Amino acid sequence: MSSGRLLGIDYGTKRIGIALSDPQRRLAVPWGAVRRRDDRSVVRQLAALAEREGVSGFVVGEPRRLDGTRGEMAERAARFADRLARTTGLPVETVDESLTSVEAERRLREAGVDPASEPERIDALAAQILLQEALDRRAGRRGAEPRRPDGEPAPTGGTSGRNDG
Repeated sequence: MSSGRLLGIDYGTKRIGIALSDPQRRLAVPWGAVRRRDDRSVVRQLAALAEREGVSGFVVGEPRRLDGTRGEMAERAARFADRLARTTGLPVETVDESLTSVEAERRLREAGVDPASEPERIDALAAQILLQEALDRRAGRRGAEPRRPDGEPAPTGGTSGRNDG
């Protein structure tokens, strides 16, 4: 997965947040969110989006517990990532998405948006955050390490704090 656009996914039980990178993989932007009825239909939607947007790989957020272990949601996200890879034939990387939804809510509040009234924006912004962090780590850019909402380094492993989306 060294060239072409990447599609970032914030996997949730109700919604899937989506973000896209630029072709040079420097910048991630929120794309939106899709309602999740079942994994099969979402995978088909994402495969079609990937084809339309020239995506060459996926980055799927895996919500780990604060101690770094995988809980049920992380296992579900990993199974989703496997299905996505099998269906599309494209590479899929899973990354710890520690606190991305919490950070997304904080950013929306700072922008004067009530996060509770726009859950789809939380999911899309969380996907953008996890994708941008993955892009920054790949490029070795400063500030690429995961951060808590207060700006301090995040513990290794963790949970987004809210990923029912």
